[in-house]
Amino acid sequence: MEALIMREKVVLAYSGGLDTTAIIPWLKENYDYDVVCCCIDCGQGNELDGLDERAKLAGAEKLYIEDLTDEFCDHYIVPCVQAHAVYENKYLLGTSMARPAIAKKLVEVARKENAVAICHGATGKGNDQIRFELGIKALAPDLKIIAPWRNDKWKLQSREDEIEYCRQHGIHLPFSEDNSYSRDRNIWHISHEGLELEDPANEPNYEHLLVLGTTPEKAPDEGEYVTMTFEAGVPKSVNGKEMKVSDIIRTLNALGGKHGIGIVDIVENRVVGMKSRGVYETPGGTILYEAHQQLEELILDRDVYRAKKDMGNLFSQVVYEGKWFSPLREAAQAFIESTQKYVTGEVKFKLYKGNIIKAGTTSPYSLYNESIASFTTGDMYDHHDAEGFINLFGLSTKVRAMKMLEVQNKKNDK
Repeated sequence: MEALIMREKVVLAYSGGLDTTAIIPWLKENYDYDVVCCCIDCGQGNELDGLDERAKLAGAEKLYIEDLTDEFCDHYIVPCVQAHAVYENKYLLGTSMARPAIAKKLVEVARKENAVAICHGATGKGNDQIRFELGIKALAPDLKIIAPWRNDKWKLQSREDEIEYCRQHGIHLPFSEDNSYSRDRNIWHISHEGLELEDPANEPNYEHLLVLGTTPEKAPDEGEYVTMTFEAGVPKSVNGKEMKVSDIIRTLNALGGKHGIGIVDIVENRVVGMKSRGVYETPGGTILYEAHQQLEELILDRDVYRAKKDMGNLFSQVVYEGKWFSPLREAAQAFIESTQKYVTGEVKFKLYKGNIIKAGTTSPYSLYNESIASFTTGDMYDHHDAEGFINLFGLSTKVRAMKMLEVQNKKNDK
């Protein structure tokens, strides 16, 4: 009786698309691994029906479908919202936030399956290879990482090559040899790269490109008022209806998409050193960031607000570079969370043709004091106090100016 051969296992981050489907037979052919696929749902809305059949037809032993939508929203998106983490002034980190959540789940599945390696389909030019691999190294430094696009054994350089490779291995699936945008989608955003976007001189073809909404020009001619509530920096309701964070984002996505909110065209600096151009749609995320900041303006004192802005920039850099599982991210998040204790209240705003227009903010912890801020003099503020303050605040400026005048006068006397 022949002994049962137990092959080592590799966990493949599987989307069901052409790239990762072609990787299945490639792994079996080049490494003799049993392939365990893991498809992770971060709210991208992909059709998951038939995915198990597709993976097994390509040669996988098993497929995990893991829904991380709520975990992604609660533990990755919310900290970034609270930090107001924006990379290079525009990018709301839609892809960057999701990668550590995916890496964590891949490691969990690898441990469950006693796998020796994890494989991903990210290219050698982008940021995702860094984000996936830093996450895996931080959580499971003993696991091998396989990146086919950086492997000399990977000879497939186009969709046509991949389709033909699949056919040669008996995988006949309805993949098209299309020339569409390269996209990444989750509950927070969708990104678009490629085609006319590869030349920064070209205007994006928004008619062809947009998925989540419309352009401001085609948005309704009448604005729409929205109210939101927050408790300790966490969004709790939209228009009076309490919801979990993921449903709040879905609701705001629909509202923002309708009114042309959150479309950005950016040339960003990738971690690997090159510049890349992409268009991002983040309708709900843009609203959520603005609403949260609208409330913070009322509550945080000047020193904390200024320090938090710097910490938000640091946080965005850490997340963008894939260093989620690092002491620096943990320390930065601890500071940010400490600032959110009193970020509680209600914000109202109007959505109109790509704009988010404030319409009122209330909070039991508001530091706005009308008796001080009003043009009418109140008991807590004496205009005469400003004179002494200005004398002290401007003392260094005055001393330097006096010295410069003295130096100039000496020159003139010569």
